[in-house]
This record gives sequence, C-alpha cells and structure tokens, in this order.
Amino acid sequence: MSTAFHLLQTDQVRCYDADGRDTACRDAGQDAAFGKHEGLWQPQRFAVRGDAVHDRITGAVWCRQGDLAHFPLTWEEARDFVARMRARRVDGLDTWQLPSRRLLFSLLSHQSVNPALPAGHPFRQVFNGYYWSDDTCQRLPDQAWYVHLGGGRVHRGMKHGSYMVWPVAAPSAVPLPAEDRFVVTGRCARDRHTGLMWPLGADRTGKPVDWPGALAAVSRCNRERVAGFDDWRLPNIRELESLVDLGAHDPALAPEHPFASVREGYWSSTTSVYEPRYAWVLYLQDGGVGVGFKPQSDFHVWPVRGPVAG
Repeated sequence: MSTAFHLLQTDQVRCYDADGRDTACRDAGQDAAFGKHEGLWQPQRFAVRGDAVHDRITGAVWCRQGDLAHFPLTWEEARDFVARMRARRVDGLDTWQLPSRRLLFSLLSHQSVNPALPAGHPFRQVFNGYYWSDDTCQRLPDQAWYVHLGGGRVHRGMKHGSYMVWPVAAPSAVPLPAEDRFVVTGRCARDRHTGLMWPLGADRTGKPVDWPGALAAVSRCNRERVAGFDDWRLPNIRELESLVDLGAHDPALAPEHPFASVREGYWSSTTSVYEPRYAWVLYLQDGGVGVGFKPQSDFHVWPVRGPVAG
C-alpha cells in the first residue's frame, strides 16, 4: 500500500508579511499562493454518526466530543482510558486508541485557531490546549508527543505529565517501509511516500536566514534552475512534517535517507495565524513542529517541488 500523492495540504488561504500584516499572495511564494484542494477542508470531509465523526479523508472515526475524559490524564492513564473504551465497545467499536501523532496532526487547521480545526468542523468541547498522541519520542522514551489544539504546535513532554485525550478508532494501516523511501534522480530525491521532490543538498543558503530571506532563496533557485527545474517552492508545514520518521532522531529522517547538510531547523512557507509575525518550522532533531520569529535569522531553507510521478 502506498500513500503517494495523498499528502493533506494546509487550508491556509491568506498571506502575511514579516510584520504579521495581510499581504497580497501574488508571487509571494507563501503557502497560500499555491493551489488548494479545497474539498479536503469543506464540511463534507466529516460525517457525523451519533457521538462519533468519520473522517472521509483518513478513514478514522473520532469521538465527536473533544473532552470525553473531562480532565487531563497522564500518558499511561490515557492509554488505560482508551483500553476501557475498547472493552466496552463504545459506539459499537473495539478499536479505540490514542491517535498517532500524524493522525492527530491531520486534523489541524492552519487558518483557524482556538481551536485549530477546519472551518465547519462538527466537533464539540475541544480544549484549546495539548492532546496526547500514542507516539513515544524515540530519543527520549520517557516522553511522548502531543499536539496543541489551540494553535497547532507539535511537541513532546514527560509521560507523567497530564494532557487531554481525544480517542480515535483508526483503520488498520499497512506501515510504509522506511528503506528505499527516497529514489535519487540526478541532484534530487523523490519521496515515494508523498511524491515530493527534494534537493539532495538540504541547505540552500549555507547559514540560517530570516523568513523573507528563505522565500527569496527559493526564488533564486527558480531563476537559477537548480537541478534543472524552475518550479521550486518553500515547503508548507505539512510537506516538511511529512519527511519526519518518528523511529529516528538526529535527524528524524528515514535511516537510509540520501540527503547531505541536514540542519536542525527549517522554515516553512506557512504562517502561524496564532501570531502572524511567526511562521511554522520543523525541528529535525526529533521531528517537532514549532514556530520561528520571521525577522530573525534562525532557520535554514530546503526547497521542494512536486509531487512528481515515477
């Protein structure tokens, strides 16, 4: 089974300058300047079935109520909570679990906050804070990943900490192999999981730059036809996050990846609407998703193009 070309895009439809002000999207190189598959974010994505919601994109069934446990729980308490749901066959299902990090991330909106869920979503009582995922941090196994439903940050925390629980009944998935994930073609590598094409050199500027500098660097890539192409763009945050292999760290990429000069942090083209002076960034030590202050030269540039068949 392959997920190629099924990467869910963001729903960001506005552009923002480095001061957080609305700006024209034409030739901006930002997330919202590129085409959107609008159907993925329309209300018909979700089908309400009693107290459950079916996500037609991922096949997952979520509790409609986002605070079913009512109180924050430790990670082990959260796992016990969903185990009891399985035993009771809540809503007739015996597959309730904590969501994987990527499945929880798939719910996020990048155009809405408090909660960071798509416009028209059918969920109720969603807490604008952190929710546990089922994924342990590979480098620090006493920590697990959680996702902030207020703004969209993805971070890790001690398992004895207390965060909210959003149970999901996820379909059985065939794991995609990490080996041979990337196919090298010339000076680029195509990701067989997504179809995206990435330069083998994972640092276009050789040093950290600010966000406007990152957008400008990708524009230069197109003028110079890097690797023979002129359709590079600064990746949006979903495209960047798709690179993450949670089974690896330093960097959190598939162990046999072909890339050189991999850095710890990368700018995305997606603004954080929680605070538009910031843009979303990927931290590749473990794979966290956070934000960077646009005027500061703190992160690197890794362009993308595609998806590309082959």
